[in-house]
Amino acid sequence: MEAVELADVQGFILRGYTMPVARYLGLSVREPTGAGAFLGTLVDSDPAVPSITTAQPWAAKPDYCVNLGITFTGLAALGVPRASLASFPVEYREGAVQRATSVGDVGTSAPDQWLPWLVDPTLHLLLILSAQSADALDAATKRLEQAWSASCVELGRHDGAALPGDAAHFGYRDGLSQPTIDGVPLAGLPDHLPRAPVGEFLLGYPSQFDRFSYQVPEPPELGVNGSFAAFRVLEQDVDAFAEFVAQQASATGLSEDLIEAKLCGRWRNGTPLVLSPDTDTPEPPIPPEALNDFDYTGEAADEWGYRCPIGSHIRRMNPRGQRVAGDGGHLHRIVRRGIAYGPAYDPAHSPDGQARGLLGLFIGVSLRDQFEFLMTQWANDGIFTAGLGRTNDPLIGAQGNGAGTFSIPKSGGSVVLHGLTRFVTTRGGAYCFLPSISAIRCLAALA
Repeated sequence: MEAVELADVQGFILRGYTMPVARYLGLSVREPTGAGAFLGTLVDSDPAVPSITTAQPWAAKPDYCVNLGITFTGLAALGVPRASLASFPVEYREGAVQRATSVGDVGTSAPDQWLPWLVDPTLHLLLILSAQSADALDAATKRLEQAWSASCVELGRHDGAALPGDAAHFGYRDGLSQPTIDGVPLAGLPDHLPRAPVGEFLLGYPSQFDRFSYQVPEPPELGVNGSFAAFRVLEQDVDAFAEFVAQQASATGLSEDLIEAKLCGRWRNGTPLVLSPDTDTPEPPIPPEALNDFDYTGEAADEWGYRCPIGSHIRRMNPRGQRVAGDGGHLHRIVRRGIAYGPAYDPAHSPDGQARGLLGLFIGVSLRDQFEFLMTQWANDGIFTAGLGRTNDPLIGAQGNGAGTFSIPKSGGSVVLHGLTRFVTTRGGAYCFLPSISAIRCLAALA
């Protein structure tokens, strides 16, 4: 396989930055020639403008990182020819608003409830900034604003900040499970699962499917080393989640901590149930580097879900070696980059009326076969493996109003939790192309 030129790839596709603050900026192109010039400054080491962060290893972590996503309408606004536009996949061309129903964004999660800037058809560019401090974030933003001001208009922005312990607002430690990608430096916790081919995350390489590679958009210099991402603003109803867990603990006699662990598949501190079903502090302790190194088959077989329920969040989103319909458990991996937004939840002062949730990027070479597949087939339908029925993911699924159920298998008979409601509401989304550095130069030259 041809080696990946890391300096040509946007960095966050292949590695996380683990920075405590982030900002997502939505821009509309108003003057294409100037917008092209702005893109050029992002990749040509202009000292006045922050450059796109690549996957090339750094000697020291920088103060900030900058990355770029482009919507389909953004490519058109930048002057990409019609024949080239037609070579992009249909789900990207249609965009997140048009595809919302298919991924469960209905009711309170439907686009008519989204943040206005994320339903604006003139949303063209998504700038993603990560930084070591709020001051560094603001300084980088100011320099970028000066660079785009003559050609683009800001439609909206959303800031995020990491919570203590790398937790999500529901209390679970987040970001532990990422694919190990073949042929690039290890960027996450190791595991013994099959390595994901780089063509599952970058265009122009053999994919995860035997004898099949995804079509590279035309011309090749625009598509190779690029990827796609679904950007999502996901509001989390922590009050409803806490109330549900308390009610179920009272009804079943199970502890709240255990119910939370069964719903997720991990204890709050990240310890996987399949390795430690009875406590989050096993003896001997599980080394931190082993928190993602497990499976549901083999030595730790949990076929019936007695340790980790088959319908738990992490098992649905990554069934690992578990047998699923079409034997596709390893074929729909995604790279997840996320950061919390809103104040930390304090049960002593709830409800507080504050919006809180997750700003997430879900990255892969195919929006249809990765992000959309996970949402339609695994999060919101039980057909991918036996024993689930027509249930939804307990944490992120599009539950009916209090009608959802969740089964906790036990050898003497399952404990079924009733009254699941929707804990995560979509407040906005965008489908973005993540062009390579050379592709950004190509786009800049169009102007």
